[in-house]
Amino acid sequence: MNNFTAWSCVLGVIVLSMATLYATHAQDSLRVGDALPELKGRLLTGREAVLPRAASGKVTLIAMGFTYQSRFPVEAWAEWYRSSVGSRADVTLFEVPMIGGFAKLGRWFIDRGMRGGTPVEFHDRVITVYSDTGDWKRRVAYSSEHKDDAYLIVVDRTGVVRWLHHGGFDATQADHLRGLLTSLADRDPASAHDHIPLRKIEP
Repeated sequence: MNNFTAWSCVLGVIVLSMATLYATHAQDSLRVGDALPELKGRLLTGREAVLPRAASGKVTLIAMGFTYQSRFPVEAWAEWYRSSVGSRADVTLFEVPMIGGFAKLGRWFIDRGMRGGTPVEFHDRVITVYSDTGDWKRRVAYSSEHKDDAYLIVVDRTGVVRWLHHGGFDATQADHLRGLLTSLADRDPASAHDHIPLRKIEP
């Protein structure tokens, strides 16, 4: 085998490996219709929680934040939810601070601060996550340009993703979201796999 042929083979292997790696990362992104991977963390009550199991078969809105500043849009979406949908017993919300990097070293202080700043009645609806944050960044298409966004996921009763969005609170998106949550909750649980109009909304 001459040098040209050898280098061609090496280059081919490199290109194929890069394509495979790219495809693998691309497949990590959540899509509407996917089953929600397990999201493990700890409630502010101190108990461990794993979504979607912790939702107990309810339609669920998950509001994630990856930075300190993201708490503002997350709280804005949470306040909207509680005032417009929160009275329903068949829909629930989880706020999920995603804490990675060196911030994990301050876990005890972070959790204590969040417990002190969150009304006690919401402690079982806040899950702090300190592991696999990089995986979840890929899954929700996190980007540094939108690092302070709230990342929202709607999951139906069976744990299937029905809506993905990121951004600050937006009244138009909120109207769409309320309609979707209501529609999913009003459906007969026995027909959970019937067709539902699915959508992914970009900011």
